[in-house]
Amino acid sequence: MAASSTSFRVLPGFGLSLGYTLGYLSLIVLIPLAAVFLKAGSLGFEHFWAAATSPRVLASYRLSFGASLIAAAINAVFGLLLAWVLVRYSFPGKRLVDALVDLPFALPTAVAGIALTALYAKNGWVGSVLEPLGIKVAFTPLGVLVALVFIGLPFVVRTVQPILEDLDTEYEEAAVSLGASRWQAFRHVVFPTLSPALLTGFALAFARAVGEYGSVIFIAGNIPMVSEITPLMIITKLEQYDYAGATAVAVVMLIFSFILLLIINGLQAWTAKRTGRAR
Repeated sequence: MAASSTSFRVLPGFGLSLGYTLGYLSLIVLIPLAAVFLKAGSLGFEHFWAAATSPRVLASYRLSFGASLIAAAINAVFGLLLAWVLVRYSFPGKRLVDALVDLPFALPTAVAGIALTALYAKNGWVGSVLEPLGIKVAFTPLGVLVALVFIGLPFVVRTVQPILEDLDTEYEEAAVSLGASRWQAFRHVVFPTLSPALLTGFALAFARAVGEYGSVIFIAGNIPMVSEITPLMIITKLEQYDYAGATAVAVVMLIFSFILLLIINGLQAWTAKRTGRAR
């Protein structure tokens, strides 16, 4: 029997699948991003620099990136605690709490912003309690932080929770039986396994927070140089028909976001590699 002239493919349909994937990725992601860079490049370096580094825009960078990093860090800590409680303990209303974690996913961002503003305003349920203590949340940078923590929490919980569910408790019990405290068992046995997922959740929460708009503009108050976020600056420039200036600010946001995400992904890969070696 003559041998077939066609080469045997281990993955049938790979060429078609790869072509479809690259084409879809180009249409949805690469081409729009390239258009943003091309539009910003039409300004020239001097005009680009002036649009991207004006004092008002720089203040928005500090607020957006600073608040996003702080919110992601807060969510990394409390998201881990919440995931731990949901996985390791049984209590009345556990299913309700587990369902409420996904509420920021399902809730429209504008509704979330209005609800948070009503809650933390001077006459709100929480704001009326904090106001006599000298703590003002609504219409301040603190309000921006609260909104970003709210929308970013599910990313950490849902990333860490499956890893905790698959993690066998016998390793912790063995460490404790050998004389380790509960904290030492968590630090040396559990946390190295969770750290890649925790960094992934941190990166997702940060990425969501940087570009968040709907839930922030209501509670922020949008005071120039105080509580204006960068997405709002882009919208403002678009409303003024300053498309090139808007794309200049967007390019700066993209570059900083890419750099931070690359750093986080590098840390994640390094942690996963280190954990694999330890095993």
